[in-house]
Amino acid sequence: MSIAPEARARVISGHRRHEKDSGSPEVQIALITARVADLTEHLKDHKQDHHSRRGLLMMVGKRNRLLRYLSRTDRDGYLKLIEKLGLRK
Repeated sequence: MSIAPEARARVISGHRRHEKDSGSPEVQIALITARVADLTEHLKDHKQDHHSRRGLLMMVGKRNRLLRYLSRTDRDGYLKLIEKLGLRK
């Protein structure tokens, strides 16, 4: 499940480093977080959808790897991002 194009553009514009940025770790993490939130809502209604659950787990793993990379390379950016997205309370 992907997010709507206007929602995707809104997420990218809120987390990009510069005008043409669409692939920085911050943007990737924010996009995955939006997809995880949508898929979580889907799984609340469709409890037996194990294929989507597997996709959710893979997305969460990818997000965790990106977060670890960001924490190693840009600690301040990492701290700002997890606060902004509400991760790791």
